[in-house]
Amino acid sequence: MSTPAWAVDGVAALPASALDRPAPFDPSSGVPLLLAVTLNHSPRAGLLPFVHRDGRLHAGPATLRALGFAKAADAMSSGLLALDAVPGVQVRYDSASQTVAIDAPLTELALETTRIGQAIDDAAPVTTDSSPGFLLNYDLYASEAPDGKQVSAGTELRVFGIGSGVLSSTALLRSWQAEAGADDMRTGRWQRESVRLDTRWDVSLPASALSLSVGDTLTGFLEWSRPVRIGGLQFGRNFGLQPYRVISPTPAFLGEVAVPSAVELYVNGLRQYQGQLPTGPFEMTTLPGISGAGSAQVVITDVFGRTRTLDFPFYATQRLLAAGLSDWSVSAGRVRKDYGLRSFAYHRDTVASANLRYGINDRFTVETHFEGGGGLRNAGVGGAWLLGMAGVLSASHVRSRLDTLDGGQTSITYSWQPGQFNLSLDSRRTHGAYRDIASLYGPLPPTRSERALLGYRTDGGGSLNFSYLRLKQADPEDVPARYAGMFWSRTFERGWSVNMSVNQNLDDAEDRSLYAGVLVPLGRNRQMSLAGQRQSAGQSVLVDVAKPIPGDGGIGWRAQGRTGDASGGAGEVGWLHDRGRLLLGAARFGDRRQVYAQADGAVVWMGGGLFSARRIDDAFAVVTTDGLAGVPVRLENRTIGMTDARGRLLVTPLRAWQRNQLGVDTMALPADIRIDKVALTTTPSDRAGTTVDFRLRHVRAALLVLHDAQGAPIPMGAAVSGHSDADGVEAIVGYDGETYVEGLAHRNTLHVRTESGRCSVRFTLPAAPNAGIPRIGPLHCLQEPPQ
Repeated sequence: MSTPAWAVDGVAALPASALDRPAPFDPSSGVPLLLAVTLNHSPRAGLLPFVHRDGRLHAGPATLRALGFAKAADAMSSGLLALDAVPGVQVRYDSASQTVAIDAPLTELALETTRIGQAIDDAAPVTTDSSPGFLLNYDLYASEAPDGKQVSAGTELRVFGIGSGVLSSTALLRSWQAEAGADDMRTGRWQRESVRLDTRWDVSLPASALSLSVGDTLTGFLEWSRPVRIGGLQFGRNFGLQPYRVISPTPAFLGEVAVPSAVELYVNGLRQYQGQLPTGPFEMTTLPGISGAGSAQVVITDVFGRTRTLDFPFYATQRLLAAGLSDWSVSAGRVRKDYGLRSFAYHRDTVASANLRYGINDRFTVETHFEGGGGLRNAGVGGAWLLGMAGVLSASHVRSRLDTLDGGQTSITYSWQPGQFNLSLDSRRTHGAYRDIASLYGPLPPTRSERALLGYRTDGGGSLNFSYLRLKQADPEDVPARYAGMFWSRTFERGWSVNMSVNQNLDDAEDRSLYAGVLVPLGRNRQMSLAGQRQSAGQSVLVDVAKPIPGDGGIGWRAQGRTGDASGGAGEVGWLHDRGRLLLGAARFGDRRQVYAQADGAVVWMGGGLFSARRIDDAFAVVTTDGLAGVPVRLENRTIGMTDARGRLLVTPLRAWQRNQLGVDTMALPADIRIDKVALTTTPSDRAGTTVDFRLRHVRAALLVLHDAQGAPIPMGAAVSGHSDADGVEAIVGYDGETYVEGLAHRNTLHVRTESGRCSVRFTLPAAPNAGIPRIGPLHCLQEPPQ
């Protein structure tokens, strides 16, 4: 009689490729067993085959590998190995329960590393929602002063949901009237001008984190290059399309546990993770967003209640890219001329630029840059290094050539944040006749730029910062400047805060400025600030009392007084509404007085309706409720408004490319209203709108009181089904014969099935019940003949 393969050296749960060919088996050599296994107090999934021989459990290579004894399995080619022959292994076999408990040192096990506490890395394709429509953001301003009047409007028009991408255009319109005596030769006449600022078509590919901009845009740039405004196109990486993806290296902490344990991760004293660890090695990763030197503690508590703490110092930075990740862009077009003054002015030469950043590993990111056009060639290379706990060092070198002019630019930057300290050093110098695209149509880059910042922060003493700046322009007529400064700030109990600063020109002893300010909360959302400033031109004192406009809407105001060369005062009042913001003010400083008004907001056409709202800079949605008015709508479980008479509500702002949860407050719905889903998730694209439809429906329902022919309540649990006009109705009888039934018609026939047989009941539903769901009955259910 042959023995099953699993009894010697196979594992039924493993793929066939993982099974060893069983060796011949002699029944007299042992008893085959299929056991449930607990390894180091951690239950293993499934059953594994063993052989019980001479009072010891034996296992073949495949079973050993399934348990994690890879080293022992590799040492044997075939046959069986006694488990307790592995160094340090203890075996407890329970024949009654057909289980085995194995304790083994981690040095003999090759277990999979458990990765927990990792930062979110969701680079999966994003399904975005977009509906056709357009949006107009507006900012209106009007003022009157002794020298004249002016009215201006800044606008942004967007068209979205029609094809791919978003088409946007910004413009500035201005009209003014100069009073008699002004310098303008056309006094008394209204003058008008309008300027187009930017017109651009943006297309996003969130699955691959790429974006394309056609029209007025900026060239891509690195920290050591200068961008220019062009009319053309830009194509490149845009990690903003995948907001849940972590692109910078995150510190990881390694360890191992011999038995199942609870684990907690603390970073700088704050708990970031709590969970469970199986037996074996583990890797924990901190959450993104941490910068500078830090300290992490991993607290492990095993199944026996023993606790140990692992300390890990680390240094995190957002300056680097994670290993294998790239960030790049290419741009080409013509440089804008007289931006903000002329609408369609571009230089004649076509220019191009390209940038690339690539994470060689988690400690080094390489950077390259190229630009050219108009006879210019400019190329450079740089990188950023993580120096362990010693901070981050960045350096770059660029070479340029324009006709017979050539030169270079070298920069080096160092930053270090060891806890409460903050040190930053930055130096950039040009050599020879260095040129870039920006210098062809504007000022040359500074020949020397140096900056140093040293800061120290304490919980009780506030924050103290020292700064140094040195700047030398390429123009020989510009005098080099060197400044040193100090800034101190501290927040006290009950919201008091103080800040002071000193700035000194190191080349001119008389060029010095001093500033001191105090902020005092006055309760009920009011505050007072007192500030004094002294510089070579004079000194002044400013007192400001204000009630800021509430972020959720309401009224705010401000009153201000100033003494000094231009003494005077100002006052203004503002109102924030769901449909926009309004600000009115008047001021007089010295001989100049002015009254002004400002209003901003947005107009949206989408979903067949026109909406007015506050200014919208991000994404938004129109919520519909099947025409039902007065339905409370929630954004992330916070009520933000109610639908209008047509059952619609404009919800803003939403987070583009992220999951936003919109819901309906069902507690405020009438009793005869049903909703398919009380919450929906939408992911709108950048600066576009989406429609979120909640399917609500009226139901014809009633609470029936059902009695039998003798007047006794129908027993609880009896099944009720519809017939004829109410076909498809199903319900269960409750206590005292009360039965809630939906889907009724005007005339209804229902059948009730009880243990004693079938009965039927007929009734008419009121055409217009006074309120809520009607209670009908008692209704007598008449017995039906047996079928």
